Amino acid sequence: MLCCMPGVAFVPALLVSWSSAAFIISYVIAVLAGHVEPLVPYISDTGTKPPESGIFGFMINISALLGVITMCIRYLLIEKQNESSHFVGSSCNIFSLCIGLMGCIGMGIVATFQELSVPSVHDIGALVAFGSGVIYITLQSIISYKSCPQWNTYFVCHIRMAISVISCIAFIPMIVFASQISMTKIDWTPDEKDYTYHFVSAICEWTVAFGFIFFFLTFIRDFQ
Repeated sequence: MLCCMPGVAFVPALLVSWSSAAFIISYVIAVLAGHVEPLVPYISDTGTKPPESGIFGFMINISALLGVITMCIRYLLIEKQNESSHFVGSSCNIFSLCIGLMGCIGMGIVATFQELSVPSVHDIGALVAFGSGVIYITLQSIISYKSCPQWNTYFVCHIRMAISVISCIAFIPMIVFASQISMTKIDWTPDEKDYTYHFVSAICEWTVAFGFIFFFLTFIRDFQ
């Protein structure tokens, strides 16, 4: 079905489906293996111990690569549209691409340096990935509005901006509550110290992650 899509729409479609599968598969394996509690673990918690760690690392690295390809195509698409419409400055488009690529590098760091093995490097990678990601989708939402009504519908722009706002709002408590956790572990139970911080932060993390996925889903029509 992906191969039958016109244009290069299969690229964001593959990114969305592959990334969703990476999160879900590693989560299911980690829960079934008893490595994490089923109630809202961190995404990284589901890819820390073998066998799910290998699957998580491999699939997230592929997601990062697909993210790079998607963002580069998006950059070229905007540049081409901008030749006739002049709706956004080229420097803004380049800046957006660079921020997005930083996020993909952060994803690669998260996938390569696991949470319990090198926690400081893993946390830096996660901060870069999520921080750059929310900036990228916000910039893309603004660019989408500027390209209306010739290249985008206002309905799509509203959807993108809504996703961006929700992701930005969730990103802040994700960082704040995570910084309050005094220990690094993956098998949390409700009666433990700092569990509330972990629980709220994890919910926000999943919200931001799937916010990215739903945002890239809106690129499919543009890439056709």
